[in-house]
Amino acid sequence: MTELLKISLPDGSVREMPAGSTPADVAAAIGPGLAKAALAARVDGEVRDIMRPFEGDAELALITARDEADALELVRHDYAHVLAEAVQMLWPDTQITFGPATEDGFYYDFAPGARGPFTEEDLPVIEAKMREIIAADKPLRREEWDRDRLIAWFKERGETFKAEWAAELPGDEPLTVYHSGEGWLDLCRGPHLASTGKLDPQAFKLTRVSGAYWRGDQKNAMLSRIYGTGWLNKKQLSEHLVRLEEAAKRDHRKLGREMDLFHLQDVAHGSVFWHPKGYVIWRELEAYMRRAIDAAGYREIKTPQVMDARQWEQSGHWGKYRENMFVIPDEVPNTEDEGPLVSDGAEWMALKPMNCPAHVLVFKHGIKSYRDLPLRLYENGCCHRNEPHGALHGLMRVRQFTQDDAHIFCREDQIVAEVRAFCELADRIYGDFGFTYSIKLALRPEKRFGTDAQWDQAEAELRAAVIEAGLATEEYGWEELPGEGAFYAPKLEWHLTDAIGRTWQVGTIQSDRVLPERLDASYVGEDGERHRPLMLHRAIFGSYERFIGILIEHFAGKLPVWLAPVQAVVATIVSDADDYANEALAKLRAAGIRAEADLRNEKINYKVREHSVAKVPHLLVVGKREAEEGTVAIRTLGEQQQKFVSLDEAIAFLKVEATPPDQR
Repeated sequence: MTELLKISLPDGSVREMPAGSTPADVAAAIGPGLAKAALAARVDGEVRDIMRPFEGDAELALITARDEADALELVRHDYAHVLAEAVQMLWPDTQITFGPATEDGFYYDFAPGARGPFTEEDLPVIEAKMREIIAADKPLRREEWDRDRLIAWFKERGETFKAEWAAELPGDEPLTVYHSGEGWLDLCRGPHLASTGKLDPQAFKLTRVSGAYWRGDQKNAMLSRIYGTGWLNKKQLSEHLVRLEEAAKRDHRKLGREMDLFHLQDVAHGSVFWHPKGYVIWRELEAYMRRAIDAAGYREIKTPQVMDARQWEQSGHWGKYRENMFVIPDEVPNTEDEGPLVSDGAEWMALKPMNCPAHVLVFKHGIKSYRDLPLRLYENGCCHRNEPHGALHGLMRVRQFTQDDAHIFCREDQIVAEVRAFCELADRIYGDFGFTYSIKLALRPEKRFGTDAQWDQAEAELRAAVIEAGLATEEYGWEELPGEGAFYAPKLEWHLTDAIGRTWQVGTIQSDRVLPERLDASYVGEDGERHRPLMLHRAIFGSYERFIGILIEHFAGKLPVWLAPVQAVVATIVSDADDYANEALAKLRAAGIRAEADLRNEKINYKVREHSVAKVPHLLVVGKREAEEGTVAIRTLGEQQQKFVSLDEAIAFLKVEATPPDQR
């Protein structure tokens, strides 16, 4: 009698299938429409190839294009493999390395052969070959190989990078390869679609070429990385390309130059040179945040930027974060086990990559009572992290940055209330900037400090606070992210959505029992005994640099008037109006409005264009008539019509617009 497997479906029904059956067989048994639409399968919670046989009774959910997140991950992974196959068909002496899916597409790293590094001019040729492979509808077949066989196979073909990687994979891990048809294969965990023909040949585009180091280490060989974007259909691709075009117009680096806000240069890789106009934005944000945290009961502090390395050793950062720290001197032990951190009386020092250990030291200075809690310590803390050179990106990824950082030291019974209060504060602040957001709960990672019981409690507290605040709903995009917490604490994450639909992870709050324990923080309880406080790490902007970059792109440089470096320019039509323009300028500045005068002997249309490029919100145009009547013509950025009002009316209007939202 043939053995039958019991396959449980999401609707609660159970199908009996012969041993050796695949998810594709189940889809076909349900109906031809589903058989055609099914791309892959979730078997007992694991995404698998649709042609991979069941290993026993299982729970099955078929993945179609309606399951967009899973489907996009699959097709982008497949596009990356098709890219690798196409490149090797065109240039057989090219070696392949890695090719993952990314947020909007995919990339693959290659070690070019005699032809040398790839260029943008190669992309159309590669795209054409990729479409040939897709049209051929080659089956993608999974096999498990013996390690020695796999290493020998790659070595015979000169694939030294793949052979090296295969040799270093864990010994108990099954090594899987995927065949594309009969003539090409790659080392890969999968899963993949059933065949290349499941991809839409019009739904991908190769976008750019860059350099990349093998395994991300600049000591290793330089590779060529080819990027692409891949989607489920041509419509999605077209929409994405429009978004890319709009994003290029909003690029904060481009607008930063045009608006004279900041610059970056090689003498300080990853650090920002703020110009006067750009620093106005910073100062306005800093003043806004100070008002918010003062009203919320925080106490502002300032801590050193350089601290003894033994402090970082005790906190756990030395062992977990050493490679991203700037140390003095720079030749020091890499881990806690490689030698003492004091030698011949000299102390190893490190620039702080984060503020939390210093805040614990402030908390520990003097005896704290249960009556002192919650104690909310805030710092505009300057931090340094040794980010890889290739990862640096304008204001978005820097080596020196300033956080709107705070740590709340509290009792166990205060945690939920404090987290809820933070949720409400963040909601109010993001609302003032016009952002919508989603909230995610990042759960325990595989490598972590602390006990399972501590993590259970911390995750439950964060979850309860969001529920109490009414934010754990579909409206706020509530989602739990397994494995994405920090090594010392779970965290809530705020993901902002900008004007063109991109998301930015900005604010966080983390519930930490580990650091107070490691750094021996305590308070005297009502019972007269020492107790361990809980520590909430929190930020709303995240970093001033990145938040300013996000604001520039969100508003396409047209910042709200209260944040604009120059809020108004008085521009003359004729020199006869110069005296009146200076008089208007003086009144504007006396009213607290950041204003300038443009008295140049240029045509007014030229002045309008120039100040529009600089994203000045309001232009007050004055000529001989306006000077005689005490009026101005207000031209507002982005509007076609101008308004004629008295100078006093203009000042009253601008004072309202220039007032920060929390002071209106």
